[in-house]
Parts: sequence; C-alpha cells; structure tokens
Amino acid sequence: MLPLDTVGPGGQLSRQRAVAASLMALRGAGVEGVMVDVWWGVVEREGPGRYDWEAYAELVRMVERAGLRLQAVMSFHQCGGNVGDTCNIPLPPWVLEEMSSNPDIVYTDRSGRRNPEYISLGCDTLPVLKGRTPIQVYTDYMRSFRERFGDYLGNVIAEIQVGMGPCGELRYPSYPEANGTWRFPGIGEFQCYDKYMRASLEAAAMAAGHEEWGRGGPHDAGEYKQMPDETGFFRHDGTWSTEYGRFFLEWYSGMLLEHGDRVLAAAEAVFGGTGATLSAKVAGIHWHYGTRSHAAELTAGYYNTRHRDGYAPIARMLAKRGAVLNFTCMEMKDEQQPQHANCSPEQLVRQVKAAASAAGVELAGENALERYDEAAFSQVMSTARGAGLAAFTYLRMNKTLFDGDNWRQFVSFVRGMADGGTRPALPRCDTGHSDLYVGFLDAAKERKAPEAEGAATATAVAL
Repeated sequence: MLPLDTVGPGGQLSRQRAVAASLMALRGAGVEGVMVDVWWGVVEREGPGRYDWEAYAELVRMVERAGLRLQAVMSFHQCGGNVGDTCNIPLPPWVLEEMSSNPDIVYTDRSGRRNPEYISLGCDTLPVLKGRTPIQVYTDYMRSFRERFGDYLGNVIAEIQVGMGPCGELRYPSYPEANGTWRFPGIGEFQCYDKYMRASLEAAAMAAGHEEWGRGGPHDAGEYKQMPDETGFFRHDGTWSTEYGRFFLEWYSGMLLEHGDRVLAAAEAVFGGTGATLSAKVAGIHWHYGTRSHAAELTAGYYNTRHRDGYAPIARMLAKRGAVLNFTCMEMKDEQQPQHANCSPEQLVRQVKAAASAAGVELAGENALERYDEAAFSQVMSTARGAGLAAFTYLRMNKTLFDGDNWRQFVSFVRGMADGGTRPALPRCDTGHSDLYVGFLDAAKERKAPEAEGAATATAVAL
C-alpha cells in the first residue's frame, strides 16, 4: 500500500522523486505491484461531476515505468479518525454541504452522534446528493475513472477494489476512534438511527407483524467502550438470541449485504470486460470472537455468532459479482492478543477462508496493523500457505519500511512468499493457479538482494 496522502487533498502528487525511488526499490525486491486510495474527496472536490484525475494519471505512468502493477481503491470514505490514518481527506466539499443541510445522510448512533466518514446506506437509492443518489454518484465516478484510464485497465491497473464503507470496508462505522469515541476492545454501537435507516427498520418490523420492533435499535446494547457482559443485549444469553434479537440482526446485516451488492453491481457494470479484477474488503474484527454473541462483529454488521456463519452470505454475494474477498488481520496470532478481549484472529481467518472456499470466491489478504517483525511475516506466510491466498497486500510503504533491518526482513518475506506460497505447491482449493501480488516466483528468484538493498538505501534517504 502506498502512503494515504500519495495524492493529497489539493490533488497534488506528493513526494514524486521519493515515490519513484520507492517503486524501483520495491520492484527490485520482487514486489509485483502497489495499491493506492483514489480519494473521492480529492477527485470530485471541485463540484458534482467535475473530476480531476491528473495526479493519479502521473502515478499510473510512474507505476508503469517501474514495471509494476496497480490496485486502485475507489475510496468513497473519508481519511482520518481511524487506526493508522495519518492525514485528513474529507468527503468532497459539496457533499459536506449536503450533510450540513441534511445530517441524516450520514450514519448516526443511538445518542444522535453523526459520523461523516461515509454516506449512510439507508439513502443509497434516494436523490440526496444534489439530485443524484449515492449509487449514481459512485457509478458516475467509476465510469469517469474507466474513461480516463481505459488504456491501462487490465494491464497496469490490475485490480479495482470497490470501497463500500468506512476505511473502504463493507461494514458500519461501529468503532470510530475519532475523539476517543471508541477504544479497543469495546463492543461498538449499532449505526441505524438516521431517518432513512429508521424508516427501513419500521417497514421491516411492520412486515414481520411486530410494529413495536421498529421504534429504534436495541435499548440494551450498551455503549462503544463496554464489554459484552456489561450489556443486556450481548451477554451470554442476552437479547441477541431472542426472536427480537434475531429479527433486528437479520435486518441490520441484510441492509449491509444489499448495499454491498448494489455498489458491486454498479462496479461490475462499469468495469466488466476491461480485464481488471474487482475486489471488496471485509474487516477482520477479531475481538470478542471467543464469546457466544461476537458483539463487535454484530455492531459492524456481520451477523456472525457461535451458531451462525455471518461470512458465508458475504462470500456468496461477492461470488455473484465475481469479486475477490479481501480480508485483514492476516499477521495476527491468537496468543499475542490480550486475554480479556476474547480475541481469535486465527480462528476468524479460518472461518472466512472456509466461507470463501464454499462460495467459490478467491481470498486475498492484508495485515491490519503496521508490522515489520519476523513473527508477523512468518504468520502471514503460514496463513498464505494454509488459506491458498490469491494475493497479499502489505501495509504500508513508508520511511520505516526502508530502514535497514525492516527492509531486510521485508525482502526476505517477499522471497519467502514467492518460494513457499501458492505457486510451487497449490492447495486443493486453488484451481486457478493464482500468483501472489507480492512477487512472481520466477521474477523474484532472478533479482539479487544487494540490488534491492541499494535501492532501499537511496529510497530511505529520499523519504
């Protein structure tokens, strides 16, 4: 992943010489490509339908000159307020104006707190953005991207990752870090209190024959920083397991699934036939996974409990649209997590792998947090072998990565992925003979470590 501000808020390509040197160093190390956020807040900042692709066009040319490929993320969310956010890139100014005049177009929690990270899925099909629906706005944006970069799609631009929520992930903004609202390992809160979500809930409750269920979300679901056992809803035999709880969670998670399908259907219509792969990102919410209710997953929109698989429906939806399932927390081990948080990232990855396999969808991965140590790299390699990853994208290219010991570990990791990944010994579930994004086997073997280390030294100085 390139730095979040590779293209800054004003539409300028940042640190061009350093980026060019970095790309050459990565190429020398055996990396196949890079990922960049294509920020809605940057490209369409001047007004509705006015797109500025120039900085991204220069970046695409730099990636091509370096002999790399690009994963372009259609980033319809803001940058700022979450783990790892190092800059602030809000949604386009004209969208913020719409938010000011109609605050209900953004996600809202039970206390009325508004979250400006992403447009509420409750108004997906309503003309709330200066006469266009959010889905139309996303479609027009992607169509303009295709028109501008058509010659590169399917070759230099190998993949389009479609943003569908905060951090580009298919989820609700249930655990926002901004202003200390949430803190790990809090359960988070349901985000269903804007007027559009409430209207949908009311209609669903009427259809279910329980009008009283439509008057708002669960009253006993607690607050962002609480633990499951401190709430009536998420405790061991809490409201989540009642008839009402099942109704609400089906509706809440179902709304998220429908949103994902709508956005991906638009992307499929725009990018189908270009040769570029589509993908979607699902968050690795591993805390409280060891409890019955899986509270943190539920508030994020994943109806996954000890007795219900919440990832199978997501995988089936992605399979329908021909999209890769990109999942995080590939670097984490259960034993490294705090015991009181009931985390199990390894079991979670295994569950998502099984869901992807059953649905016939390719699984790709990322590390959730910045890691440069051998233990994290070893865990990723182990997961890649066990899960038959189609791809792995490393977070993130920055000055720290190019520091001596970190860079040597990273180069060793890239070569290890190429030598021990899916290509030489394909797992049974991988019938597509997929290559790893972190380096083709033959190309990686041809390159020499001293060359890569020399390029890295120059890059670290430039950054």
